[in-house]
Amino acid sequence: MIIEQIKAQLGRLVPVHKVADLTLEGAHVERELALVKVVGKGEKRVESLRIADIFRARAVDSSNNSFVFEIVGAASKIDAFIELMQPLGLSEVSRTGAAAISRGNKPI
Repeated sequence: MIIEQIKAQLGRLVPVHKVADLTLEGAHVERELALVKVVGKGEKRVESLRIADIFRARAVDSSNNSFVFEIVGAASKIDAFIELMQPLGLSEVSRTGAAAISRGNKPI
């Protein structure tokens, strides 16, 4: 019931061309994007860069005391990255939510 309400609300947005529940359609690829701002100096900066490298996050902006990282992947990967950045000076997070597409040559 809730999924149907979400689909109906999304269908009213412009320019949505199609809304499909891919969990019912079969195999699909799902990703999310997040921008994560971390503010800190010294060892915290170094550690945030090390963790970003492990998670394959990109530094898309930097200043003397902050980084903005771009990370793409499953929601659980992004959640883990955010959790590790908390003690290093996590300041802001902006997430897209999931985007998905069906696998193989069959269109949605």
